[in-house]
Amino acid sequence: MMQQNPAIKAPPARANIEPEEWDVRVKLAAAYRLVDYYGWTEQIYGHLTARVPGPDDHFLINPWGLNYEEVTASNLVKIDVDGNVIAGGENPVNFAGFIIHSAIHMTRSAENLVVMHTHTRAGMAVAAIKEGLLPVSMFATVFHNRLGYHAYEGASLYPDERERIVHSLGPHKALILKNHGLMAVGRTVPECFLRLYRLERACQVQLDAAAAGTLDLLSPEIADRSAADLDSYQGMQPTPEGEIEFAALMRKLDKIDSNYRL
Repeated sequence: MMQQNPAIKAPPARANIEPEEWDVRVKLAAAYRLVDYYGWTEQIYGHLTARVPGPDDHFLINPWGLNYEEVTASNLVKIDVDGNVIAGGENPVNFAGFIIHSAIHMTRSAENLVVMHTHTRAGMAVAAIKEGLLPVSMFATVFHNRLGYHAYEGASLYPDERERIVHSLGPHKALILKNHGLMAVGRTVPECFLRLYRLERACQVQLDAAAAGTLDLLSPEIADRSAADLDSYQGMQPTPEGEIEFAALMRKLDKIDSNYRL
């Protein structure tokens, strides 16, 4: 099982990593850097994980104890759904992160290969109110009738919670962990990150609007139409969801610090 020692050792070499896995590693490391760039970190907590391409039930997670700005393609740790370290065993991982993320990965869904979970101020605030996310902005309508809620059960330390997390997510691609934070899933790192960005922005706008005055909620009919129109617009794009946006963000990162690619 996973180590709990926070000491971080040197990252493993790139040798013997398949090109498909390396591509996922680079994009996932970029996502960690972007979470840091946008100020969504909660110290070293929260996790972004991605399934490793191939037949094995392996996924990548950040080394426990590193700042998000220190995550690189090579120091990501490969574990299985039982918490066994497959590669990168020099570095420990967080058990709570394993529970939440393995819940989704162990379903083996081809649609949910990437899982991103954050503890942002806006996300935790919306997760703490009874109404949850409200249809008050364009980005909020993306999640209208497309968002799950999971009741808080305490720190995610017990494997039996995994079944309930999967049930709470249901057919949706995003989940508000009540009194906890936000979670998004997707087929690729770019798709998942774009979804997380939109969910986070929807939470921020709701809080700002509520602080400024009385919320003007969109009608269910308009929210439904907006969600359908946005889905249709995305479907007409020449590239998979999130690819264009994420490529632009990676170019931004490269101008700041391209070490995430190492």
